[in-house]
Amino acid sequence: MLRIMIVAGEASGDLHGAHLVAAMKQLAPDLSLCGMGGSELRRQGVDILYDAAAMAVVGLVEVLAHLKDIRAARNILINELQNHPPNLLILIDYPDFNLLLAQKARQLGIPIFYYISPQVWAWRSGRVKKIGAIIDRMAVILPFEKEFYHQRGVEVEYVGHPLLDSVRRTMSRNDFCRLHQIRPDSILLGILPGSRKKEIRAMLPVFLETAAGLRESHGNLTILLPLAPSLTREDLLDCGLDRPGLAVKVIAEDRYDLMGSCDLVIAASGTVTLELAILDVPMVVAYKVSPLTWLVGNMLVKVDFASLVNLIAGREVVRELMQHEAEPGKIRAALQDIWPGSAKREEMLQGLAEVREKLGSGGASLRAARLALATAR
Repeated sequence: MLRIMIVAGEASGDLHGAHLVAAMKQLAPDLSLCGMGGSELRRQGVDILYDAAAMAVVGLVEVLAHLKDIRAARNILINELQNHPPNLLILIDYPDFNLLLAQKARQLGIPIFYYISPQVWAWRSGRVKKIGAIIDRMAVILPFEKEFYHQRGVEVEYVGHPLLDSVRRTMSRNDFCRLHQIRPDSILLGILPGSRKKEIRAMLPVFLETAAGLRESHGNLTILLPLAPSLTREDLLDCGLDRPGLAVKVIAEDRYDLMGSCDLVIAASGTVTLELAILDVPMVVAYKVSPLTWLVGNMLVKVDFASLVNLIAGREVVRELMQHEAEPGKIRAALQDIWPGSAKREEMLQGLAEVREKLGSGGASLRAARLALATAR
């Protein structure tokens, strides 16, 4: 029986890891898995040694506040590597934590498969050589990453994006509206403030204020919010969800049906922007972090865009409003620009189609699973 440790530190990594585990089980049903992750990996039968929810933070200041959790998780996982060495260590993104773990695994002679590259193309590209020296094999999921690594002397495998296999609707817009008692002739605005508590504290009040302003000029507006598995309704209420006069319909299930039924969406920057692109939903991206994190990021980050959609397109397909620009007035204006029937909306839809074409075909998780199992020993 192969023993595998898999480590994901964020909600998107937990999801991609779960799809990878499911694909590995198709190829090798008799697997024993443990590691760090969340509900998705746990659902696939992974013995979760440390819950990743405590690790899901963004930014320098935010990470400093969670150092105790980070150290605890590292110690637990290193002890497992030392006392019960697995046949393979699978690391998913989350570089600062995972590269330290990889160094320990290398010392112990445990093979390492890195799935989903850290954003070395955005900042701290010097990590490429370290990654190449430590890991045995890497699978990347963005089309430009293979060439980026190749130019720096590190060979990686491009497997395609796993979201192409998982992001799909199961019902029509009319059926979704009927199921959730929504008027089908209304304009559906989705608000997606993120999956971390820190994110929703920063973004949900801004998104709600934006929606309230739109409601004043568009009486037929229905506001939808998909509840992330990592959050509760109480988390949303703490951030002003029960604002008077603004009825927001929170739905915990049918996430992709909800997103795909929306006419337009306000989204925090992250994997969700790519999910929306796959579902062909026009969006405005807005995000902000602590002032110190923003200052440091501006000095270190070397890319022109924050959203994956624009990074893959190589141009601005969707409007990005970051930090001080992420305020209700500017977000409302950007949404009005892509309102149903507008010329800018049609232009954006063409851009989203180009992004989907660049992502290629499905099957990423299965291709990555084959590479992972071939790396084990």
